[in-house]
Amino acid sequence: MAIFKGAGVAIVTPFQKDGSVDYESFGKLIEFQIANQTDAIIVCGTTGESSTLSHEEHLAVIQYCVEKVAHRIPVVAGTGSNSTQTAIYLSREAEKLGVDGLLLVTPYYNKGTQNGLYQHFKTIADAVKLPIILYNIPGRTGVTLAPETIVRLCWDVENIVGVKDATGNISQTAHLMHLAGGCLDLYSGEDAIITPILSLGGSGVISVLSNIAPKQTHEICSAFFEGDAAASCQKQLAAIPLVDALFSEVNPIPVKKALERMGMCGGTLRMPLTEMEPAHAAVLEKEMKAYGLL
Repeated sequence: MAIFKGAGVAIVTPFQKDGSVDYESFGKLIEFQIANQTDAIIVCGTTGESSTLSHEEHLAVIQYCVEKVAHRIPVVAGTGSNSTQTAIYLSREAEKLGVDGLLLVTPYYNKGTQNGLYQHFKTIADAVKLPIILYNIPGRTGVTLAPETIVRLCWDVENIVGVKDATGNISQTAHLMHLAGGCLDLYSGEDAIITPILSLGGSGVISVLSNIAPKQTHEICSAFFEGDAAASCQKQLAAIPLVDALFSEVNPIPVKKALERMGMCGGTLRMPLTEMEPAHAAVLEKEMKAYGLL
């Protein structure tokens, strides 16, 4: 059974102006998500700026999220690392904190061969009992988890159950699903191609867009699952200009600007991320208004 089905939000981590975690705003964001039909919360992922959180902060943010959500929807924690031992540590601690699943990114910088990637993920999975979603995002990590390796892991390792596909390569995704034969849950890692991923047998999306438009993103998925592919497609296409604006600069710079504009939290980022360029911010505001968010 899938950890979740539908639209899971890759939630931001709000920061105070001094750079510390803004838990008050984080709590408001979580409640906003649940009130607007988000199907799961993915905490401490790319959008949550996990790469700039200390281990203590990382686990504190996960703990706060789990306690705030209080079993109303699934919580999936990003606990991946380029160090296998660090990923095991974070994964075990997140398991103790009560998350429903883990999201493990491909190891960046030192990369690993396909066999090395297989051993990395298998070793982490063997150290916990939680279901695991692999996170394939070569644009950030510099390494691609091959379809054959993904399928091998899902067949060989009982608690590796799915993949967040942020390759943007729909042909490769189709090849993956052909090889999988139903052995894995596929989540889109790209907000612009949610419906196409669902059409290949996907279970949903792990979404940046959901931070500001949770109900609409949920509906892209729910319409498809209810048998109305045309409505899902229509909703997907309507979101494209806003999605483009949300990725006009590196994520999560634009989505934090959008949340700030909505009064949901401050737009503070941790370096090396910096304030959004004014020209891009103007386009983002224009598209938010066109989408009915402002």
